[in-house]
Amino acid sequence: MTVVLDTLVAVRRTAMDLLARREHGRVELTRKLRQRGAPPEMIETALDRLTEEGLLSEARYLESFVSYRARSGYGPARIREELSQRGLLRADIDLALRECGISWQTQLEDTWRRKFAGHLPIDARERAKQGRFLSYRGFSMEMISRLLSGRDLDD
Repeated sequence: MTVVLDTLVAVRRTAMDLLARREHGRVELTRKLRQRGAPPEMIETALDRLTEEGLLSEARYLESFVSYRARSGYGPARIREELSQRGLLRADIDLALRECGISWQTQLEDTWRRKFAGHLPIDARERAKQGRFLSYRGFSMEMISRLLSGRDLDD
């Protein structure tokens, strides 16, 4: 049974149902409500009210998303790109990544150990393979190079 989103109450209820499942950004929530057939003017009104009430928060969404993706083994570059694609402002993304309290070096090492069992590359081919994987995951080439050469980041 589909819900008809032709009233402000119905739009708000649907938005709250989506927010109850997980945090959403405003752009993402707008897109989902539009897909469900809600009129744009009602969406804006409902989301403005949810924001005023503290039920919709970009900061909370950023914190949640960064934490989730980092736990999944992704680095800051990949997370930054994914959030940009979701319509969030670059400055807000950078602030969230700085204030998240995650040690990206530790994340890199954990991701590398899970994938490669902590074995440093023995030849150029294996080094390239490990580097490509970690780069795809969103870690910087400088961090990857230091890890794969066996040097500490503090050198």
